[in-house]
Amino acid sequence: MLRLTVRTHPRSSRGRLRWDGHTLDVWVTAPPLDGAANLALIRAIAAWLDVPPSAVRLVAGHRNRIKVVEVEGLATVPPAAERDGA
Repeated sequence: MLRLTVRTHPRSSRGRLRWDGHTLDVWVTAPPLDGAANLALIRAIAAWLDVPPSAVRLVAGHRNRIKVVEVEGLATVPPAAERDGA
């Protein structure tokens, strides 16, 4: 299981991701209301890692910008994802 530290940026003008090797920055257009930004975050990470959204679980930081996410089925960030997220 892969565990990632994620810094979210809700209400961004466009969605994007940046991986620096330690922390994943995720910009989502959704507002931080009623879990919309968390759902957008999970979908963005799933698309980036090419896994189903059900494999991505938010384990800490539900109401914070710094979050911890677990991804089932992966042990490390795949090399292709490292390039795509940079």
